[in-house]
Amino acid sequence: MKAAIIYFHGGGLLYGRRKDLPRPHLNTLTQAGYAIIAFDYPLAPAAKLEMIMDDVESSIQYYIDHSDELIENPKSSEGSLPYFLWGRSAGAYLCLIAAAKGTYTQAPAGILSYYGYGFLCDNWFKEPSRHYCTLPKVPESALCVIPEDIHADGDLDTHYSVYVYARQQGNWIDLFYEGREKFFYLDYTLRACDNLPCPLFCAHSTGDTDVPFSEFTELSNKYHAKRFIVSGTEHDFDRDTENPFTQKVLDETVAFIEKCLISSFSLSFKRKKIPPQIALTYNLRGFLFVQYVSLQK
Repeated sequence: MKAAIIYFHGGGLLYGRRKDLPRPHLNTLTQAGYAIIAFDYPLAPAAKLEMIMDDVESSIQYYIDHSDELIENPKSSEGSLPYFLWGRSAGAYLCLIAAAKGTYTQAPAGILSYYGYGFLCDNWFKEPSRHYCTLPKVPESALCVIPEDIHADGDLDTHYSVYVYARQQGNWIDLFYEGREKFFYLDYTLRACDNLPCPLFCAHSTGDTDVPFSEFTELSNKYHAKRFIVSGTEHDFDRDTENPFTQKVLDETVAFIEKCLISSFSLSFKRKKIPPQIALTYNLRGFLFVQYVSLQK
């Protein structure tokens, strides 16, 4: 095994689940020699950002402390198996903030941001979204459908409408953050972070209707990221597995990972294509995560 990839799903912090990775994503990365560990995290509005980030950070540290229990052959010839943080949309945001905090006993080897953000640009996240306002209006009563207790599985049928409501109203942040605005910018954006602890890969659509391309530009420029740019308007463009950009971004992701490993540890690897196998376990807060591993013999 070359490295682990710790994955966090998207969904605006309001919906989504850990098992949202399409089969091509799993096949490409596991066959290239990487274990994928997908963690859940508590969802807003039941959980606020402080709790969500605490859970994400504890999940990352849990992997670091228990990698030998989670992955077969977790040690590389250079010591502990390196790991990468991977997120799509809000999951990428969580990875970026978690990495910026830099509180781990082992730093990540890289960050994979698929249409992620760091709230670096003003207004887009706290004003009504032009795109979502073209959709049928969602009433405030949509909030009554989702559970009030802490939960980590947000079904699209019940939770997605809450995200649409929040973006239509321009009060998205109010659903996941309670506190003074200045502390949101200090603690939960990348505005005060001059450097990340590792290389960054960013993928984004030029006409993204959810997270503006300007957010990608600011993020990439600030941290000198490896860029993957898609001409189109889809936010999660890789959801369409027939889209030629999907396999291309996965191939570029693998190339980025391997370059990071070679640069950091001077290792060379051989790829062996073996179908992924699945194992289940739990993180510190009891939320289930799934590990996709391509076993090598």
